[in-house]
Amino acid sequence: MKRSIYALGAGLMLVVGAMAISPHVQAADAKVAAKPVITIYHIEGRRSQRVVWLCEELGIPYELVFKRGDLRGSMQTIKEVNPLMPVAPTVRIGDTIVVESGAILEYLVQKHGLGKLAPPLESPDYLQHLLWLHFSEGSALPRLSGDLRRMMLTGEKTLTPNVFPGSNVQLVGTKEVMKFIEAHLSKYPYFGGKEFSAADIMMHLVYIQATNIPGLDLKEYPRFAEWRMKVESRPAYARTSEVALPDGKSPDGRGAPAPQKT
Repeated sequence: MKRSIYALGAGLMLVVGAMAISPHVQAADAKVAAKPVITIYHIEGRRSQRVVWLCEELGIPYELVFKRGDLRGSMQTIKEVNPLMPVAPTVRIGDTIVVESGAILEYLVQKHGLGKLAPPLESPDYLQHLLWLHFSEGSALPRLSGDLRRMMLTGEKTLTPNVFPGSNVQLVGTKEVMKFIEAHLSKYPYFGGKEFSAADIMMHLVYIQATNIPGLDLKEYPRFAEWRMKVESRPAYARTSEVALPDGKSPDGRGAPAPQKT
């Protein structure tokens, strides 16, 4: 898939289409690209990268709008588009502004997937795919992020159990999430079951967040680490990093770094 890339003021827009066009085409010639299905308002290193990755996997034409190396500038662009809920991803599909990466990915797979990136509804893998598609934001990241925030506030260096305030009642926390993930990957190669799916795109950020938590030894979760290497070796992931992380990482260092070029 070839790209047309051109500047929008201090920002960057990418029009990605299925037509074979020069990657150096000027803005005036961008109309030769396939008409974008979706406009993605992006912040480097954030959840909006999931939507880019899905579009790259499925060959969905999209516009990617952000200000390279300028997180505040990118957020200001999102605030202008979506002032009541300025989050990344914010996307425009037709005349509708949509947030929530899980909902966006599920819609795009159903609308444009043509049987890819989700098992058939009648497949025994479908429930696994659907579970992990929503587990990322519904259960995993809230626990990991909650533990990380607590440790940052207290200065803790050792990951302790998550307990109900004022009691010794232990709740689900980071380690329980990680054990649940590792158990799944001991039975299945992907979060979507036998095949890579949109659930794997959603779960990728969970691994990245896990790397930020002090005292969490990722060597205890080898299947999760192997899975990460496997999904990051996909050509669509490399293309995503090329356009969504053009400098190899976000300005504040968040998110997964781009694959090393060999």
